[in-house]
Amino acid sequence: MESQAKEFRKNDSNRVIELEKGKLLPHAIDIEEAVLGAMMISMNGAHECLLILKSPEVFYKIENVSIFKSIQKLYQEGAPIDLLSVSSSLRTMGLLNSIGGDIYLIELTQKISSSAHIEFHCRILIQYYIRRKMIFDNAELSALAYDVEKDIFELMAHAERNIGSLREQTSTGVSDLSMKEGLTRIGKRIEVLTLKKSNELSGCFTGFKKLDAITNGWQNSDLIVIGARPGMGKTSLVLKTMLENIKQNIPVGFISCEMSSEQLMTRLVACNSNFDLNQLLRTGFNESIYFEEFIILKGKMEKYPAYFDDQSSDVYDVIAKIRFWHRKFGIRMVIIDYLQLMSCKLLNKNSIREQEIATITRSLKRLAKELNIPIIVLSQLGRDVENRSDRRPLLKDLRESGAIEQDADLVAFIYRPSYYGIELDDAMLRQGANTEFIIAKHRNGSLDRKGLFFDESKTKFTDPQDNNESY
Repeated sequence: MESQAKEFRKNDSNRVIELEKGKLLPHAIDIEEAVLGAMMISMNGAHECLLILKSPEVFYKIENVSIFKSIQKLYQEGAPIDLLSVSSSLRTMGLLNSIGGDIYLIELTQKISSSAHIEFHCRILIQYYIRRKMIFDNAELSALAYDVEKDIFELMAHAERNIGSLREQTSTGVSDLSMKEGLTRIGKRIEVLTLKKSNELSGCFTGFKKLDAITNGWQNSDLIVIGARPGMGKTSLVLKTMLENIKQNIPVGFISCEMSSEQLMTRLVACNSNFDLNQLLRTGFNESIYFEEFIILKGKMEKYPAYFDDQSSDVYDVIAKIRFWHRKFGIRMVIIDYLQLMSCKLLNKNSIREQEIATITRSLKRLAKELNIPIIVLSQLGRDVENRSDRRPLLKDLRESGAIEQDADLVAFIYRPSYYGIELDDAMLRQGANTEFIIAKHRNGSLDRKGLFFDESKTKFTDPQDNNESY
């Protein structure tokens, strides 16, 4: 009997040691108490805090969760927030005794003298909350990963969605901009624009002088939609845009939902040379000198910072790839070809296509703002354009157009009248153009129509005055 008692004490001692070595979820009770105390002694502190903290889950201690819920409720009702009102609210909710009564509330207000630094303290709480959330999310993800019947791509999308929600937590906070600060920023931008040289752009190259003059380049944080019917040359146009940027050592990413990466690179070679696309794809060269020229060109283009992906089509896979490129290669522009081939697997299967497109465009616009880069998305136009006599595209021709038109900062169309056997108008003929680039929406600029030249044998666009030059 005595030996059993010794064994029990030994096991109990080991149990204590194990508990001491155990891990607790990350938290900071003292900061939680300081924040709640500051909210109850200062209405301004409460306002500032509630702009940053959106969820009671940010608090770890269950009593503090209840108190924050009470403060949130008072704030939403427009009631004053102080020791008495919080106590009364908790009593009405039947939670006053469970949090430790008025004594605990009084202790909270006595632990802090003012609401100074409350924003800093709130952000610390968000960091601890994110750590806890990552622990729970990873545990859930680990459990799902053991299920071999679970689709791996759905699993990866689930992980990306979790990370996305955490990113949103880090971006919450006071976003007000005073008149003074706003005007200071505007002044700095005007100064930069004033001092820049005439050939410098504030954004990435469009690839065309006339378009650069209108847009000052594709601007950071903009979602740019370029639409056209099949055969108009959407991909060719954005490859020219890509080429002009990577030539200047500006990294660009290209997500293709239609062509393979090898096909895109072949067309990029045609865009950057006098070789016909047919030579590069089918016939090869009939003289060795042409192959020697290709080897020289290959040596130059190998150094261009261009990155291609032809496997991603789900919007969350695309976002993950773009973030990876931005982090690893510092890409400054992204091209996606094209919108109607993208999907969003995380939406309910019964969701309508318009809702799916809205989710995609909204997500891409948020990403452009987050990474501060232009994202160019190609879009197919509906068949209705074929029913008009001149076939010239309009905003309403964008398939699932509502969300696209709303989220895009710039919407442009490519229109080649000769494709339909229609003669060019005098304005285009005077420019030496055979294609119209129509800017139909421009959030930060004017609407316009400019002429471009399309060489069908090389499937490349140029400025009309440059149509005899080598690229």
